[in-house]
Amino acid sequence: MTANRKPPFRADQVGSLLRPPAVHSARAKADNGEMSRADLRAVEDRAIAEAVDLQESVGLQGITDGEFRRAFWHVDFLTGFDGIVATQSNYAVSFKGEGGAQAETRSMLVVNGKVKRTRPIMGADFAFLRQTTKRTPKVCIPAPTYLHMRGGRKVVSAEAYPDMEQFWADIVAAYRAEIADLAEAGLTYLQLDDVSFATLCDEKVRAQVKRDGENPDKLATRYAAIISDLIAERPPGLGVTLHTCRGNFQSMWMAEGGYDAVAEALFAGADVDGFFLEYDSARAGGFEPLRFLPKGKKVVLGLVSTKRPEIESKDELKRRIDAAAKFVPLENLCLSPQCGFASTHHGNRVTVEVERRKLALVVETAAEIWGSA
Repeated sequence: MTANRKPPFRADQVGSLLRPPAVHSARAKADNGEMSRADLRAVEDRAIAEAVDLQESVGLQGITDGEFRRAFWHVDFLTGFDGIVATQSNYAVSFKGEGGAQAETRSMLVVNGKVKRTRPIMGADFAFLRQTTKRTPKVCIPAPTYLHMRGGRKVVSAEAYPDMEQFWADIVAAYRAEIADLAEAGLTYLQLDDVSFATLCDEKVRAQVKRDGENPDKLATRYAAIISDLIAERPPGLGVTLHTCRGNFQSMWMAEGGYDAVAEALFAGADVDGFFLEYDSARAGGFEPLRFLPKGKKVVLGLVSTKRPEIESKDELKRRIDAAAKFVPLENLCLSPQCGFASTHHGNRVTVEVERRKLALVVETAAEIWGSA
């Protein structure tokens, strides 16, 4: 088969990579006032250049900065808008992992004023990535929907927004301005990250959503419409994908359940070019919900785990891709890891060598199936 040149690529990735020790150390020093932000950025620049080399060396076409400049996949970007702040709350989110591992986070994003974009958020980061890679620079940003799902109306100030529709209108306008600037600067591959859709398939999460005063049966449709609104003014040359998963924190997850509860609303309502779907474990259910995918849209099957160090076999990956092809034509399928390797600065419990081998496995398997990565 010919190469799949427009994003998503046959062999792709979710985006975040393990931070090297130098970045951890420099960030800690900067946070403590022992290093300037300019010096921190210089350390990040060197680490990103090495991460780009790693990605290009294994054959990836879509290249990210590993999210090395962020502490968390969503917080750093969303707090770049006026009116959104990070805080701590009594609303705990529980994570669980293999072998009985457990953790929780009480961090919370809240809207305490009018949401505005008064400055670029990713412009300088994209400019550096673009000049550093010879391939397609890929920018990953969080969708705003998880901000709302974790608390519902309670996380949006009623004083700032007595009308929730105005909140959504303001946040859509802010995203459109950011996306327009990135596209003007040459961006051709944008990925929106969101855990809402996949976590809405978990009965415990759905119960919490109800306690927050929202209807989980309606949120998937509403959120899909918001995703479409965010990118409604994108230029024709900008490819956009959406990634959803069940949580990714130090090799742990926060939800489980197949895509059945959201598939029809998500696939029909989100006007993106492709969907990155977590499919590395039984937590994700079967491929049957893929039958709702509209003709021409692509699915990137996240079959390679970023949570476990064991390297998957090519034969098993090919078998599972064949199973998915019963519901989506093979030419509309792609392959990737199920999530990033470091959705937070802590990183998952794997090594950089495992990370490299798994990315190489994705590229090699895709080339054997489709003739090109």
